[in-house]
Amino acid sequence: MNLDLLRTLRSENPIVFNIANFVTVQDVANGLNALGASPIMSAEIQEAPDMVNIAQAVCLNLGTLTVSQVAQMKAVGQLANAQAKPIIFDPVAVGASPYRQKVAETLLTSFQVAVIRGNAGEIATLAGMAWQPKGIDAGSGTGDLAQIARACALKFHCVVVLSGPTDVITDGQRVTQVHNGTPLFQLHVGSGDLLSSLVAAFTAVCERDYFEAAQVACLVLAATGQLVVKQMTADRPGTFAVELLDKLHLITVAEIEKIAEIS
Repeated sequence: MNLDLLRTLRSENPIVFNIANFVTVQDVANGLNALGASPIMSAEIQEAPDMVNIAQAVCLNLGTLTVSQVAQMKAVGQLANAQAKPIIFDPVAVGASPYRQKVAETLLTSFQVAVIRGNAGEIATLAGMAWQPKGIDAGSGTGDLAQIARACALKFHCVVVLSGPTDVITDGQRVTQVHNGTPLFQLHVGSGDLLSSLVAAFTAVCERDYFEAAQVACLVLAATGQLVVKQMTADRPGTFAVELLDKLHLITVAEIEKIAEIS
């Protein structure tokens, strides 16, 4: 795994264009900025050409979708494809309603994404596999998570990040699992959205090897959270959120290499 990508990201300061979930937009913007990328957000379709032009990567988040936002995502996705700029797709709560699932599937056939990042329930839903999602949470189900992720990757011809206590990253052939992290990620709404945008930032500096970009992003965030919790004396989600931003800014390649648990 090429952790030098973290140094590259900080050196190049790539612009990541986010069509964001308004619940977590500040977490995403602050997290990208803390790590070394440059976030920009827009909710206006008329800005789509300009935003795609200046960005090095795009992250589309379904968290608080509206009709106008869906139209904007379609336009942005097609523009990004035309300019060969990577698209990261976050299908938040895709199994929560038939409408949301239909929107996700329609968008995924309207343009080609580089990476889909979701929890087990979201990835299983997109892959057409049995699962009981629970709103924005992963829910419950049975089956091998690597197989679920691989099925989704093959269906949509992209890299898939199935995030959770163990992150599974696959392009349909290669599979990496990141075992670092902390349960406090599950107590902070926005951790998954931040990961999706960090994946976008790394795809912007990774010479089109989106599998490599995705696994580095997962390890960087997971290891950072793990190091933050190591200094805490109790589970404090609010404190964790603040200290996570601080540590994203300060984290070094050497610190990550020292604790990395990947398979």
